[in-house]
Amino acid sequence: MQYAISFSDVESAATRQEGVVIRTPVLSSPDINGLAGREVLMKCENLQHVGAFKFRGASNAVGLLGDAAEPGVCTHSSGNHAQAVALAAKRRGVPAYIVMPDNAPRIKVQGVIGHGAEITFCEPTLRARIATAESVLERTGATFIHPFDNPHVIAGQGTAALELIQEVGSLDAVMAPIGGGGLLSGTSITIRRLVPNALIFGVEPTGADDAARSLAAGELIPQTNPDTICDGLLTSLGETTWPILRDHLEDIVTVSDEEVLQAMRLLHDHLGMVIEPSGATCLAAVLKPEFKELEGIGRIGIILSGGNVDPESLPF
Repeated sequence: MQYAISFSDVESAATRQEGVVIRTPVLSSPDINGLAGREVLMKCENLQHVGAFKFRGASNAVGLLGDAAEPGVCTHSSGNHAQAVALAAKRRGVPAYIVMPDNAPRIKVQGVIGHGAEITFCEPTLRARIATAESVLERTGATFIHPFDNPHVIAGQGTAALELIQEVGSLDAVMAPIGGGGLLSGTSITIRRLVPNALIFGVEPTGADDAARSLAAGELIPQTNPDTICDGLLTSLGETTWPILRDHLEDIVTVSDEEVLQAMRLLHDHLGMVIEPSGATCLAAVLKPEFKELEGIGRIGIILSGGNVDPESLPF
């Protein structure tokens, strides 16, 4: 099947991003390995520019716009993609117009402001985000950079998995969180080429499990009324990302908010890192008893997708 991107798009993005994105470290902890019952290799995208993997996709997409970027770029996002587009636009020297829900984490709002973007707040619904963004686009003539349903964004996100394999070699399995599916789509295309026999897993909070329900049903089921502390994983899958995930994933693990909070505590206690709830979902998943029982997975790579969380929301 023809997908929105191929592995060559990820390779091109990686070349384009040299000196632009941070080649983030891959860490492991003997204590966490012991708890998981296998070696867990953690790609630390919380140490990326803007504190999240999102800068990979945003920088690739903005960099490919050419003259179309001159009037500016626009997106809607609860935070990390917003910061990523704002920074990519600042580096490109063009305006950024960001639509954010009025309940977005303060640390993410401050990050967008810090990069000089113009923020328009809206109600915290997808319909409000889209309508507000359309109004901003009409007013400014900017180009819209979709948070995940954009091939250049997906290809950029896939470079995290590319770096992971370049650093640690072969893996038995790889896991990434799912919101709109951009990160896991890029990861899936990359892993299937580099480690063809590796199992690919997604993870979602139980309060926002549209991807898990979609995979089980074999058809795209929209997200409705999500209820979770994982603010970066609230959106539905995209028309571009869904076919990739449908055809590549072994399974999608769902985790409770309490399991996510426990994973955040473990990452702080054992690695000294502050990881946001969305970013801690993979560790929460690999620590679930039913996942620990899976055979044939001696080494698993997981992506800690971000570290932007308001201090008062920390569980430690």
